[in-house]
Amino acid sequence: MYSKASAPEYQGALTSLSVNSSLVDVLAEGTEKLRAAELSGSQREVSRSALAVAEAHRRLGHVEEADRAWKESYRAARSVGDLGAMAWALWSGGTLARQRGALALARRLLALAADMGERGEDVVVRGYSLAGMAETGRIQGDYLAVGALHERLLAEARKRGEARHTVWALEGIAQMHRNTGSYDTALAMFEEAAGIAERADDRRGRAWALRGMADIVSVRDQDPERALALLTEAEVTCREMNLSSALAYNHKMRGNVLFRAGRYEEARPVYEAALEEFRTMKEPRGEALARLGLVKTLARLGRDLAGTAADLDELSRHLDRIGLRHTRDMVDKARAELGVEGIGRR
Repeated sequence: MYSKASAPEYQGALTSLSVNSSLVDVLAEGTEKLRAAELSGSQREVSRSALAVAEAHRRLGHVEEADRAWKESYRAARSVGDLGAMAWALWSGGTLARQRGALALARRLLALAADMGERGEDVVVRGYSLAGMAETGRIQGDYLAVGALHERLLAEARKRGEARHTVWALEGIAQMHRNTGSYDTALAMFEEAAGIAERADDRRGRAWALRGMADIVSVRDQDPERALALLTEAEVTCREMNLSSALAYNHKMRGNVLFRAGRYEEARPVYEAALEEFRTMKEPRGEALARLGLVKTLARLGRDLAGTAADLDELSRHLDRIGLRHTRDMVDKARAELGVEGIGRR
């Protein structure tokens, strides 16, 4: 039995906010409470309110504002020696670093957060920080290193009945199965995650699970209409909750579904829109994936081989710089798929 999904990153005067609160509302209320805390001189409340502000900005794609807010949260917590609050601020900073493509920094900050959470006896922030480290390794494609950590965190979340973390772990493990070709296992785990999220009223978690299901339905079942319907359902939640990053990934997946169905003219504007969304929020991993989809689409629409090869070369260099090995492998597969191996590569 799972409890209702909660949002432990909303603390102090902001505990009334839920995991389903609109990010615009979170930002407005968090900013109001932060100003009040600053006026009152309560550094603990400054730290708690700044954390909520940082998370709202991050999830809305406001990178610079999120960076300032998590650092303010950390400074306030450090001024009163609150290890748990310091850990939460570091978790937020590490998560932002991963979103920005600074993966080495993300690992350092999240490791510090996990250690500080343990010393501060805050089991929740320690779990969130370990989960962040696992996710960082997963998006790099380092499945051997983080697969066991995902499984351990899933077992711990199931034991405690933590719906939100169970959903996260299931989706992460499912994604690894999907990327290694175990589609049946991946779909079953995405479906379980969607069901738990729905029962626990975790709309964000359910939206991500629906996106994963749509991917498998498109690849394994070659059923684009059902996949598009799942993405449309998820998009409603993304828009209602102002989930900018999730919405951009939803659009990128819609492009993938259309591309796989050979509907290249439809896929092109979808990829272009997703690419602009990722650039606006400065999310390099999403930008790289959308760029790859667009390059492949333009090639199918008749772009010359030399231009396609040049684009893939540039994308490969970008991915090498930020350390996204799995996405880098996808570029190599695209070369073979599009018949441009050995053209212009250096």
